[in-house]
Amino acid sequence: MIYTSQYPDVAVVDRPIHEWVLGGAAERGAKPAMVDVASGRTLTYGELAGLVRGLAAGLAGEGIGKGGVVALHSPNTILFPVVLYATTTAGGTVTTLSPLATPAEVAKQLIDSEARLMVSVSALLETARAAVAVVRRLTGRDIEILVCDRAEGHRSVLDLRGAGDIPAFDVDPAADVAVLPYSSGTTGVPKGVMLTHRNLCTNLEQLNSLHRIDEDDRVVAILPFFHIFGLTALVNSALSRGATVYVHARFDLDAFLTSLERDRITHAYVAPPVMLALAKHPAVGGLDLSHLRRVICAAAPLDAGVQSAVADRLGVEVGQAYGMTELSPASHIHADGNLDEPVACVGHLLPSTQARLVDPVTGQDVADGGPGEVWIRGPQVMKGYFGRPQDTDATVDADGWLHTGDIGRVDGDGNWFIVDRVKELIKYKGYQVAPAELEAILVQHPGIADAAVIGVHDEEGNEIPKAFVVPMTGVPISAAEVMAHVEGQVAPYKRIRRVEFIEEVPKAVSGKILRQRLRERKPARQHPTPVD
Repeated sequence: MIYTSQYPDVAVVDRPIHEWVLGGAAERGAKPAMVDVASGRTLTYGELAGLVRGLAAGLAGEGIGKGGVVALHSPNTILFPVVLYATTTAGGTVTTLSPLATPAEVAKQLIDSEARLMVSVSALLETARAAVAVVRRLTGRDIEILVCDRAEGHRSVLDLRGAGDIPAFDVDPAADVAVLPYSSGTTGVPKGVMLTHRNLCTNLEQLNSLHRIDEDDRVVAILPFFHIFGLTALVNSALSRGATVYVHARFDLDAFLTSLERDRITHAYVAPPVMLALAKHPAVGGLDLSHLRRVICAAAPLDAGVQSAVADRLGVEVGQAYGMTELSPASHIHADGNLDEPVACVGHLLPSTQARLVDPVTGQDVADGGPGEVWIRGPQVMKGYFGRPQDTDATVDADGWLHTGDIGRVDGDGNWFIVDRVKELIKYKGYQVAPAELEAILVQHPGIADAAVIGVHDEEGNEIPKAFVVPMTGVPISAAEVMAHVEGQVAPYKRIRRVEFIEEVPKAVSGKILRQRLRERKPARQHPTPVD
């Protein structure tokens, strides 16, 4: 059966994302938009609007126009939204890069996204330069690196600001891609997710109908802006409503807790590891968090006991949201004031959103309530994967249903629960880890004949990557060597954290790895490594 939202539909928003978010920025003038918590530097809404327009003119002068891709390689900074909206104002697309990514990972994304320009920060230049060198060697194409701050030998985006007019171009919000974040989807290697202006703006409207942020609100920004959760909740949503965003370049627990109290934060958007700290850290009990009203957790499953503990300890409304990059990112959220909602549910379907629960084996809808694979249809469903039509067709069917790869159920009151996963993707502390990507690296080792990777849970409940390794005959290899081989080629959150040596990787006739057999296997020679 098809489940529909219990809330009225919202109108599809056919506006450019920069106009939808910054439409009232100039009028807000001196009101703080972004505050750097480390330095105290403040960017007002008036300054934000001016910087966006100036940089957009400068980017246009550099040849960035409709369809041109700018790679944004940066931790959270107050200039991040400036680069984002300036690029879309000039007609371009932003592909966001993880500041934790290795040069090889950055280079792959630069090549795949066809980026024409890269914007980074001085602290990440070693990685950026190495990545661009790889692109140059493999493609013969050179990509200039600009910086948001100052670095010798590189132009700053602040110096790129122009005073001229931005060339006129027609925006097709339904077709033109505003951002191109990378996601592993339900399986495979990271792919560029084409999110249009319509996708982003309409998803904001869907969220705003159930969860409100207003001009008097103060939002703490610890989620990474390159991730779609942070991009939507902390950049697009908060700024479109006139809130003030307190920006943390990286997550530090002490700095986060200090900011909650000192900056009188009203809204916190977090991932499960932060919820665990809020539930158990002794310093939390001594803080004055009387201004804090809402905590929303997403990006990975949240334990019901932790959710209850945070709500009781802080005396605030705590809820979850659900979605994925391919959904711009949200399809479900805990609606403001819905205090009767069961703990551990991910809320209700957003307006203008439909869902099905489907048996992943038969492809037929399951009995009322599930459990079954969650399929979503609505205006927030991505345009597709960039340059990968077959992967797009495998994820979004001909009728527009996006197959999430997550197993869910729904109760009689419309409360949704995510209970399991059929997709191969591993979620380590909210970050996506694609087994296929790690397997490709593992088998490059001369001492490894074959390998498979699955997600397992550690003692703290985190899902971590575990490798099953088939050693080459007569070639000695240790678990430490396996982990070190991968560690040098991936971002920290993708590291192999456990290793088990086996004689053969179970596979179907088609060659597909039978991961369920690995999950059911009793551990033999297992070698853990500390989780950081």
